[in-house]
Amino acid sequence: MTLPDRLTLPFTIGLISVSSQVFSQQEIQEQTLVTATREEVNAASMALAWSAIDDRALEFAGAVHINEVMQQVPGAWISRGNGQESLTSLRSPVLTGAGSCGAFFMAADGISLRAPGFCNVNQLFDANGEQAERIEVIKGPATALYGSNAMHGVINIISAAPTREVDHNISAEAGPDDYYRAKYRYSNTYGNHGISLRLNGTTDGGYKDDSGYDQQKLTFRHDYRGQSVNTQTILDFANLNQETAGFIKGYKAYKDEDLKETNPNPEAFRDAWSVRLQSSINWTIDDRNTLTFTPYLRDNEMEFLQHFLPWQPVEENGHTSVGLRTSLHTDGDNYSWINGVDLEYTDGWLKEVQGENFSPNQPAGVHYDYQVDATVAAAYSQLNMDFWQRWNFTVGARLEHTRYDYDNRTADGSACEPDATACRFYRPADSRDDFTDWTLNGGIGFALTDDIHSYFRLARGFRAPQTTELYRLQAGQQSADLDSEEISSVELGLRGIYLGDFGYDLSFYYMKKDEVIFQDANRQNVSGAKTRHQGLDLSLDYNFASNWSFGLDASYAEHEYDSSIQLLGSSGDIKGNTIDTAPRVFGSARIAWDLAELTGRNGRAELEWVYLDSYYLEPNNEHEYDGHSLLNLRISSQISERLGGSLRITNLTDEDYAERADFGFGSYRYFVGQPLGAYLEVSYRLGG
Repeated sequence: MTLPDRLTLPFTIGLISVSSQVFSQQEIQEQTLVTATREEVNAASMALAWSAIDDRALEFAGAVHINEVMQQVPGAWISRGNGQESLTSLRSPVLTGAGSCGAFFMAADGISLRAPGFCNVNQLFDANGEQAERIEVIKGPATALYGSNAMHGVINIISAAPTREVDHNISAEAGPDDYYRAKYRYSNTYGNHGISLRLNGTTDGGYKDDSGYDQQKLTFRHDYRGQSVNTQTILDFANLNQETAGFIKGYKAYKDEDLKETNPNPEAFRDAWSVRLQSSINWTIDDRNTLTFTPYLRDNEMEFLQHFLPWQPVEENGHTSVGLRTSLHTDGDNYSWINGVDLEYTDGWLKEVQGENFSPNQPAGVHYDYQVDATVAAAYSQLNMDFWQRWNFTVGARLEHTRYDYDNRTADGSACEPDATACRFYRPADSRDDFTDWTLNGGIGFALTDDIHSYFRLARGFRAPQTTELYRLQAGQQSADLDSEEISSVELGLRGIYLGDFGYDLSFYYMKKDEVIFQDANRQNVSGAKTRHQGLDLSLDYNFASNWSFGLDASYAEHEYDSSIQLLGSSGDIKGNTIDTAPRVFGSARIAWDLAELTGRNGRAELEWVYLDSYYLEPNNEHEYDGHSLLNLRISSQISERLGGSLRITNLTDEDYAERADFGFGSYRYFVGQPLGAYLEVSYRLGG
């Protein structure tokens, strides 16, 4: 795969011109999206970059980890850690550190998985993506319906709606290293009431020594359809108990037969659970206006060993939230208008304790113990209007206020003895911090033909500092005077989605971030850095024969430091350097064969190629990971009227690779990728 060294606007415009001439005779396929507006709308003409993975693709992929399906979203890379851990990239580098997860709004049915200010980099394991109806992704700053954290985009996992007739199914799956998973689903509609129950349980012995996990997830949904009032109530629960394998160290250690199965941190673990309950009440006031109230509750706790630090403290954290989303949807003859207010209160806490003395600067005992009351209040308005037959205009604005009331529950100041020369941990005194932020977006779309839609979009996003950035200080920093991060984006796109043989989605973007929060060379949390992000996302789908199809999801991106700063671990001026863990080219391609003509029953075989380019491992761009290519094979078939089966073979060529590469504490560090593995699943339809 080759792409130009630098993407240019003339190249994009030229491709738009050619595409509009060649494919204008195809018939457009209607696809819907709920994430952008909180109601189902035709997505083809939206002036917005989005992707969606439907339930058929999710079921066929049978993902062990969510990164396996997110490879079908151009611009997204979920970097897998050990077990169910992950780091996220969405039109961004893979971001790390205390506030890295704050750049993305990760949600289930529109409610964020963690509260603003209390995110966790691994929080996607809280969502039941394995049994979802769809995963929808907005790329770049989101609409005015989303506030803090929706900077680089939104990942929204949407629960399965009740079916009109009974759907009753159970499946069992087995794979390498004592991997077993069972899934169950039941769905039906009784008059005005519909229910959907999805649950699964997994146990994995782990490829690495002293690793593996047990995980359980449940999603229950009840829908009610009345004359003027509809409701949708959803309960989500997830539990994870994981024995974690840490980084292995040494240049290209993932290729070393004596090292790649070892676990340098056999004592490492992660235990986490979460529960969310929400109920959306939709009241149809009249033919034009619908009022929606969505109260929700969120509760979670997590405990884990910080195996990535030499002194290995144990962290416990959690929070409980109550919130309310309100919106008034007004539909006119040629416009739709959404106005609303969002409110949320969170009681969060964190405690870090070290069992044994590591050094005078990393002593045993309590490092941090604090509690934060957080309130968020926001008002927003989003207008979409059609005019002059082929033109579409969208504009939206949001104003949001965040307040943190911080209570230090241990002694203020240093966690070390007075004779410590450079104590690592500092507990600031009680404080109150407020942040007021705004976002604005506007887009214009033009239908070149009935089948070809183009758009131009300007958008702004933000995130308030995370509580760990403000209150988990180091090296004597007594307070963190941080500003909210801001991002500005310009985007040009072209989309053609067809009922015929060909479909594509192309988007070019340029983004600048200001007031980026980082840890400087003195281990102080400061804001004020600038970064620059530009790239091209492309999706193609082509049915080139009656039973053969091809799909491609690819990205080219450049992510650079745009200010003269000295990060922790960097030396000299890094302005213009590539941000670490930011491959320029990545994506996947799939060729599929419909087996119905061969077997007389529904079936599919697919060969997938996954490509990840090389990337730098630190800000000075002196250490690098070579990248990798993987092949995966999937076969699924209906064996009888009720019995179905599937076989998935991952890493077909048994490639030695790293799921994640890093350079820290003076050494190359790797999470080793899984070797060749075969997963066999059998499903049985109990009813319907």
